[in-house]
Amino acid sequence: MIDIRQIYQQNNALLQGHFLLSSGKHSRVYLQSAKVLEDPKTATLLANRLSKQITDSGLVVDTVCSPALGGIIAGYALSVALGVRFIFAERVDKKMTIRRGFDIKQNERVLICEDIITTGGSAMEAADEVIKMGGKIVGFGALANRGFCQRVNSNHKAQKNCALPQDIPLFALEDFVFEIYDKDDCPMCKEGKTKAIKPGSRGN
Repeated sequence: MIDIRQIYQQNNALLQGHFLLSSGKHSRVYLQSAKVLEDPKTATLLANRLSKQITDSGLVVDTVCSPALGGIIAGYALSVALGVRFIFAERVDKKMTIRRGFDIKQNERVLICEDIITTGGSAMEAADEVIKMGGKIVGFGALANRGFCQRVNSNHKAQKNCALPQDIPLFALEDFVFEIYDKDDCPMCKEGKTKAIKPGSRGN
């Protein structure tokens, strides 16, 4: 049995401090999946476990699509495990776009894969682009779920700020549930001892 939390801890990827998340909110905890995925053996191990969840569910996937930059390694590893095509969406002038010659057939069954799902905002931006090109979103996937959205085989219920549709399954390996704060309500900011840092892929 894979202990995902232990893997994050062993790879110094479960960080403690004062962090600015991509959503603009603040947190004492940050998941740095890039530190986990820099080892190909670990990336393969996690992708195989996620792939098993998806195939055991009976879901049929033609293509995996990931939002750049954070989701690319996780999405590619998952596509290899599933034996399907991989494409990615990227921001151009702050708008998520699918380009680089990637095409999507009408009703092509696409799973959106992230390294971490928080509210699912970036995943939905990528999903919207897939739909515009004629594809069909059949699932979402991630290594880690922050607990705002409900994943398959979890008792954590979706919260109102989850952007993912409730009728499409979310597959993830673990729920990492910890508090996040609006900037104005952040206790670390009120203490004034530290400044929020952003270790992620946007704004570095």
